[in-house]
Amino acid sequence: MSAAAGVEAAGVEKAAVLLSEARDVTLLAHVQPDADALGSTLALGIALRRRGATVRVSFGAPDHMPESLRPLDVLGLVVPAGEVPMAPELLVACDAAEPARLGVLADRLGGASRSVMIDHHRSNPGFGDVQVLDPTADATVVLVHEVLVAMGVEIDTDIARCLYAGLVTDTRSFRFAGPASHRLAAELVETGMDTEALVRPIMDEHPHAWFAALAGALQRCTLEPELGFVHTTVPLADVTRFRIEEVDSVIDVIRGATEAEVAAVLKEIGERRWSVSLRSKNAVDVAAVAGALGGGGHRAAAGFTWTGTSDDLLAAIRAELAKNAV
Repeated sequence: MSAAAGVEAAGVEKAAVLLSEARDVTLLAHVQPDADALGSTLALGIALRRRGATVRVSFGAPDHMPESLRPLDVLGLVVPAGEVPMAPELLVACDAAEPARLGVLADRLGGASRSVMIDHHRSNPGFGDVQVLDPTADATVVLVHEVLVAMGVEIDTDIARCLYAGLVTDTRSFRFAGPASHRLAAELVETGMDTEALVRPIMDEHPHAWFAALAGALQRCTLEPELGFVHTTVPLADVTRFRIEEVDSVIDVIRGATEAEVAAVLKEIGERRWSVSLRSKNAVDVAAVAGALGGGGHRAAAGFTWTGTSDDLLAAIRAELAKNAV
């Protein structure tokens, strides 16, 4: 076992002990939570509630749960950010690469009696009293599964669905998954869960009206062959009209451009405010690009927010891409 693996294993054991003894637990996902963040918090939350603990799951923004992920909350654990206590007994942050990713709930870290951080982002600086941090893990749900096993929790279909949702989405349908994730997926499927019924609404279904908006985003799509860079924008009107699921799916369409190593989607979230998604085919470390611009993430998937014009934003991305060129 490597030193890093030993540290992570120790964190798993410490987290398992804390959670096993906890009577009141607050589980936080990052803002704009995806399936890995919510799958992680809800898998832990279901296990803890069934053991008799008081459990709440929340996130800083938006003020509602992504529609396609609502079926994961079988026990009704998700509460609005305003209902999260200022001083939680035990706070667990899942899939948050840094405290700022907790948004308006970041201050709960300082008020918590004890805190646990479970994450797999390489850019994570480390925070919380107990840290389960492993950048080699394919998804945060992989680490949550390790904690659940250490707690002696039986992985039933409800918990398996939460874990599988995070695993299948963060590995892009297992295209970026290692052997351990494939083995875990098999274990989860063996609980009897219906993978097609789970994944279809998360990854494959969109309202008909979205296709016109997607067509607009594709018409605005621009290729810069000298940088191997493709990008487009989603205007505020479309960001506010459609679900997170639709807006976030644009990057998975344009990243398929054969000529581009890096793809970016600039999502307008306010006046001169942008949320940017970056993807690469792995030759360029977009986490380094995002990190230089105030964000973070993984080598092949990262993001950040920006204030300014779209022209200035694109210029900043180009400058960082030039620095990180292979």
